[in-house]
Amino acid sequence: MAECKLWILRPIPNLQKGDNPWDPWYDKSFGFVVRADSETQAREMASGGDENRGSSPWMDEKYSTCEELLPDGDRGVVMQDFHSA
Repeated sequence: MAECKLWILRPIPNLQKGDNPWDPWYDKSFGFVVRADSETQAREMASGGDENRGSSPWMDEKYSTCEELLPDGDRGVVMQDFHSA
């Protein structure tokens, strides 16, 4: 069994109105950190929320990023996902 990796998935910023699965913004997921064997598996694990109605934005590089999280790097917050109304 391959060792799993950590992946961070986020929406592409500044998507066009009318072509943005996160518009309107409520009742949607705006990020994931998942443990998976591959990018494809990580994207599949993130799919399934209201932002997926009519499309699969977590599976599509046009709408989302999926990057491996490595242990090295600068000190700081990896992810804070806060939305206020």
